[in-house]
Amino acid sequence: RRRALIKTARRAVDTLGPGASMEDIAAAADTSKSVYYRYFGDKTGLQRAVAEVVLSQMQQKVLDAARQATSPREGLRSMVFAYLQMARTSPNVYAFVTRAGAPDSAGNAGEDRAPDTLASFLEATTEMIAQPMRSYLLAAHPSDGSDAAPEYWPRAAIGMVRAAGELWLSTPDGPGKPSEEQLTDQLTTWLFDGISHAAPSTHRSSNP
Repeated sequence: RRRALIKTARRAVDTLGPGASMEDIAAAADTSKSVYYRYFGDKTGLQRAVAEVVLSQMQQKVLDAARQATSPREGLRSMVFAYLQMARTSPNVYAFVTRAGAPDSAGNAGEDRAPDTLASFLEATTEMIAQPMRSYLLAAHPSDGSDAAPEYWPRAAIGMVRAAGELWLSTPDGPGKPSEEQLTDQLTTWLFDGISHAAPSTHRSSNP
């Protein structure tokens, strides 16, 4: 019953948007919102439950993509693409599990445990993508304790992917919006090679 309620809630959010209220979701499930409160406690509890399902599916897709890669760079690209693809496929559901605490369609604020919902979802997603790259960095450049890259780069990387991905999702389609493949390639290049190649060339003046 709980799994069925989560599945119906996910479909309702996909259709109605991330601001769908508990009443909206219950109506889509042809039940009363008291049933959802009984199983999930409150809207934040439902968001957590949906997040567990979404994360599990995202994790499997990302890990499957990484396993098929033949190099660390290809692995990173595959993981970035899988992340963006999952977010694009169900943008309303993605927003629902990452925007806990935002007002719902009735103008009601989320419960006070909302930050914990978002933190746990992002932490798990960060570790899912970061762990393989952390291993690669340590293998390629054994740390003597002075290099912060193995610990800091993965978190910075997922921060960039998430921020860029959410901006991309919210940007209306048009000639200036990159495709999923284009954004994946751009993010992979930034993360592996930096951004200096895209910066304007500077020439030192010949004057003293």
